[in-house]
Amino acid sequence: MPIYKIRGINVDFPYEAYDCQLVYMEKVIQSLQEGCNALLESPTGTGKTLCLLCATLAWRKTLGNFSLKVDEAKSCFSGSQPPDSQSTQSPKSEFPVIIYSSRTHSQLKQVIRELKATNYRPRMGILGSREQMCIHDDVRQLRGRTQNVACHTICKKRKCRHHLNVTEFMKNRQDIGNDPFDIEDLVKIGRTKDACPYYISRELHKAVDILFAPYNYLIDPGNRSSLSGISWSNAVLIFDEAHNLDSICADAASFDLPSSYLTVCITEAKECIDLCIEKRALERAADKRYDPETYSILRGLLLKLEKRIAEIPIESKELGFTRPGHYIYEFLSDLNITDKTSNMLIDTIENASLLLEEGNTSQDGRQRQPNTACRLEIIGNILKIVFRDGGKSHASFYRFHVQESQSITSDSLKGKLSRSLSWWCFNPGLAMKEFVKLGVRSIILTSGTLSPLESCAQEMNLGFPVRLENPHVVSPDQVWVGVVQSGPSGYSLNSSYRTRDSLEYKQELGNTIVNFSKIVPAGLLVFFPSYYLMDQCIECWKNMSHARSSECITIWERICKNKQPVIEPKQSALFPNAIEDFEAKLHDKTMSGAIFFAVCRGKVSEGLDFADQTGRGVVITGMPFSMKTDPKIRLKREYLDQQAIARKKDSKDALTGEQWYVQQAVRAVNQAIGRVIRHRHDYGAIVLCDERCHHNVCSAKLSVPNVILAPAIRQVLPEVWRCSF
Repeated sequence: MPIYKIRGINVDFPYEAYDCQLVYMEKVIQSLQEGCNALLESPTGTGKTLCLLCATLAWRKTLGNFSLKVDEAKSCFSGSQPPDSQSTQSPKSEFPVIIYSSRTHSQLKQVIRELKATNYRPRMGILGSREQMCIHDDVRQLRGRTQNVACHTICKKRKCRHHLNVTEFMKNRQDIGNDPFDIEDLVKIGRTKDACPYYISRELHKAVDILFAPYNYLIDPGNRSSLSGISWSNAVLIFDEAHNLDSICADAASFDLPSSYLTVCITEAKECIDLCIEKRALERAADKRYDPETYSILRGLLLKLEKRIAEIPIESKELGFTRPGHYIYEFLSDLNITDKTSNMLIDTIENASLLLEEGNTSQDGRQRQPNTACRLEIIGNILKIVFRDGGKSHASFYRFHVQESQSITSDSLKGKLSRSLSWWCFNPGLAMKEFVKLGVRSIILTSGTLSPLESCAQEMNLGFPVRLENPHVVSPDQVWVGVVQSGPSGYSLNSSYRTRDSLEYKQELGNTIVNFSKIVPAGLLVFFPSYYLMDQCIECWKNMSHARSSECITIWERICKNKQPVIEPKQSALFPNAIEDFEAKLHDKTMSGAIFFAVCRGKVSEGLDFADQTGRGVVITGMPFSMKTDPKIRLKREYLDQQAIARKKDSKDALTGEQWYVQQAVRAVNQAIGRVIRHRHDYGAIVLCDERCHHNVCSAKLSVPNVILAPAIRQVLPEVWRCSF
């Protein structure tokens, strides 16, 4: 393997590196050496993940050898503390830990596959949920909070042999983590050795050089606090596929409380009262946790909250009721919920949750009732968000909103008016500031679609001294891009809200896709702006024949004549089957390939690899703009406009609401486009079936950054073709 000297560090790289890869690795090492943050954009196909791993691990290796010494490992896994204990006595390495984070486990699986291709063998760990790792015959059948509770219960009673075997396993397998493994590998090891993979991962994270984890383990305060073995001070955080990180951070700091949830919480509080009365009668328990009066007060408080929300005057159903973020403290203080009383209330809710779990769990950890989550915990989480750091200090970044709509939660409530109380955070940088407080060394955000970098930095509210917009590695003759403004009959293709529901538009789009399915070989991806539009179009095509055809054959049947179709499911559980179906149909030699109908921002558009024959063309049927009338979108735009006005007083350019709105759609399109060109020798066609794209692509004069294609794609295009059938 070649070795490259970059900023004085020898980087062992498994292949001959492209120029853009050397530049990328130089920026990564600069960020690490200088202990500063980096914002790095490098297109799909440029080996971004491999560059990240090699550069980061080469830098880390210069600080000292990988993994703990044998005597340190023995002290870490001596068995003096039971697995999952809150002990922090594991040895803290003097070297910084690297935490590599991505959005999903499937993306992390690809990262670990890249690690296996390198010569680097750091001590590694990976975090996952019980749903992914549990091997207990009964508990693994459960989901969510119910599964967690059942696990805690049987472990506490020492009735899970897999959990009991973890300490001995860690003592005997001190080499675990020295070779790369993913969650599936860890589960296989756990089954073979009869030791719990989940608790192995929780122990292993305390003594690693590099830790792989989904975003939520870092961004969610509760998950982050459970990682007791990590020395955050001087840690390196890498957020791969970070184009969606802003929305993930904002959502983690926000909450929505529908009235249906609140109703369930009130019911659960009543169940707590009944359970306390029952326990006191049977066990004569004097424990304060079993005082029915405590839960009676909780229920009364929730009833007052329900009444208070119902009394809020909503003059416009479209606009709802909106107030500045600080209003929530005034709203809750009327219920005697303040910073001083919130901790007591949170403790009561946590006790109530445990009480409900005890009442629903038998002695062997099995559930007496169907699997249901404890909704009372939602109230506790809301209070933690509102009164974080004493409350009020971050309220200016929030908006208080109450919306009224018709309920769709159940048949009995359908059509009835329902309200939802929301407190939305519009500053994603709050989550990043938490890492600054913890003293992390560097935060590296990277993706193929981060441009424009300045607005990305503003959203994160962090300084990024190191920045990079890498070019693509493919040449112009490997990519063809066309903007199709009209279909076979000359009808304009425009997926805006004004025209997308018309029969003429759906028919024209369908006939256009029929023609592309004839000429694009092998795999073809077709992306819609939303599930709604995809469903509407496919339903129309199945019932409509070609207007000029004398044959009684539908548009859908004409598509199927050329390529076998697969439709992206909304349910995550069905997604793996859809991918397998696409691959099987792609290799069916009786047909000329397969066509995958998918959605921008869906699973197909995020992080999946459709290299070579699996994706020779991608069709974008329209720009995935969010609904401007959506309260959250409207308030976010207003917030950014207010921030922009304030920044102009300081002579600083600022991201406006309209710029943000367009950028969100553009990034989603570029993510979908990026599924096709996956490596240096790949090639494919990019087809934009919306007349608005032609104007946007050709409008270099616009100050709003609404050029559709990412800069790296535009650099390799000799021309963007204007097409009509």
